[in-house]
Amino acid sequence: MEFSGNIISKLPRVKTTIFTTMSALAREHNAINLSQGFPDFNTHPQLIDLVNDAMKKGMNQYSPMQGYLPLREMIAEKTEALYSASYDPDKEITITAGATQAIFTAIAAFIRDGDEAIIIEPAYDCYAPAIELCGGILKYIKLDDVNFSVNWDDVKKLVTAKTKLIIINTPHNPTGSILNAADLIKLQKITKDKDIIVISDEVYEHIIFDGVEHQSVARFPDLAKRSFIVSSFGKTYHTTGWKVGYVMAPENLMTEFRKVHQYNVFCVNTPIQVAYAELLKQKDLYLELGDFYKQKRDHFKGLLKGSRFGLKPVHGSYFQLVSYDKISDEKDVDFAARLTKEYGVAPIPMSVFYNKLDDNRHLRLCFAKENTTLEKAAEKLMKV
Repeated sequence: MEFSGNIISKLPRVKTTIFTTMSALAREHNAINLSQGFPDFNTHPQLIDLVNDAMKKGMNQYSPMQGYLPLREMIAEKTEALYSASYDPDKEITITAGATQAIFTAIAAFIRDGDEAIIIEPAYDCYAPAIELCGGILKYIKLDDVNFSVNWDDVKKLVTAKTKLIIINTPHNPTGSILNAADLIKLQKITKDKDIIVISDEVYEHIIFDGVEHQSVARFPDLAKRSFIVSSFGKTYHTTGWKVGYVMAPENLMTEFRKVHQYNVFCVNTPIQVAYAELLKQKDLYLELGDFYKQKRDHFKGLLKGSRFGLKPVHGSYFQLVSYDKISDEKDVDFAARLTKEYGVAPIPMSVFYNKLDDNRHLRLCFAKENTTLEKAAEKLMKV
């Protein structure tokens, strides 16, 4: 029997991601790409040397499924120093092929048909498809439109006996907002005595500004016992293309995570893990990352002063939200495309971070760029 070609998609609404689309449009029109969230500057030169050294020393075969143990030990040491939380590097930390794989694997390990999962919008685009693939039912709440804070009473109203997962993200992509200690305490109360797992996407944990401390879930023991904490070396060391991250969780959760992980990717690039383990010993490189990106945030903001764009406050991450309601009444997807084609700067339209393409006339711009790149982009944006 021949294949009929009648394919029923498991993700019928999903198309090529906006990040791929806008980056392709930027290349086509030779525009400055402030859409996709990656730096245009190099990583620390010592990191390149450390990877090369590991390769030359023969560290080129499979790492342990859980990850290179010295790297897991350094992560545990860092976590205890920063957040006063103890994670067993042998049983509670796993190295992953980036944060997206970590999130997908955690969802696949626990979400079954009919389980409900709460997503806070605007939300990074990998959350919902993973839940849908696993048969989960998506329930959404929105951040406040003014300061992008969470109304926890709204979250509480969505919780039912079928709720199995809540995903949070701090510092937040795309808004640049952060959760404070009061937020985490409220989430801790909502989930108390309930069979709910939390995935805390903390990939921008070191990119937080103005003297504020990152409130990791790890700081809250009752919340941490039900949570997967996800982070990314790509964001910390300007190596997004290497796709290496990690996840931390209590042993009972991590045991189930690893059952899926071992058949998903099994393990991660060995020489890169060896290099990260060594570079993590230089604490200043991640402790000073907030100051590094604060300078870029402030520089970019200053360059856009006097433009017709409205700039939203940025408390963490390396994204600047701008409103264009004083410029155009176009849909954000159309305006983003026109900005790329006619003015030579590629942004991300905010509506794509919402389930129903909620168009609030905002664009996301990435400032993880060389100052010269930001200056050229701002010169073009000032003409809009």
